[in-house]
Amino acid sequence: MNMIKHDQNLTMSSREIAELTGKRHDNVKADVTKMLDELNLDVLNFQGIYFDAQNRKQTEYKLDRDLTLTLVSGYNIKLRHAIIERLDELEKSQVKLPMLPNFSNPAEAARAWAEQYEANAIKQQQLELAAPKVKFVESLVERKSLMNATQIAQQFGKSAVWLNKQLEDLDVYNKSVKRGRTFQKWFIDRGFGEMKQTEVGYPQALFSPAGEIWIHQKFVSEGIL
Repeated sequence: MNMIKHDQNLTMSSREIAELTGKRHDNVKADVTKMLDELNLDVLNFQGIYFDAQNRKQTEYKLDRDLTLTLVSGYNIKLRHAIIERLDELEKSQVKLPMLPNFSNPAEAARAWAEQYEANAIKQQQLELAAPKVKFVESLVERKSLMNATQIAQQFGKSAVWLNKQLEDLDVYNKSVKRGRTFQKWFIDRGFGEMKQTEVGYPQALFSPAGEIWIHQKFVSEGIL
């Protein structure tokens, strides 16, 4: 059976993000490169080329849904809403109807039914597997507050003791500081966490939304989750 194929990788360009949000494209590109650097992703893997109105070669970036939502998590509500609406439109535009089989031929009709059933089953499985990740990233779009280790650990159904042990092994904490936990300088410089003080004056390591994303992705890539 002939099927019309469509791109499974939903992407949005930095130019379109700039147009939708009213931001200058060079500013959006700067936001993208900073985000990719903080997530330890190679910016060249997302870079593309286009020609401007004067036929000059220019660069842009292509981001998938998760990275697009991560990028705009720092934008205001109106800008985030415009991006999310556009992502929904792009997803809907990807839905293509297959060419109808010859139902007068029982064998072809049976094959068509079996292939469609299998495709639907695979798609449903992919959606179920992706759901936790999508929910995790989209939840960050509306939240900017800092979180402590206990709150981060609860995202994984674990304790703060377990989380801190994993982060120590990943060199997130400065082991030379014996009293309390202090972030390494690189972790703070990348915007993943901040050092605050409790009401009684003790240092407290708190994680930013960007830090929460980094922990989630790092734990998955390291096989911790």
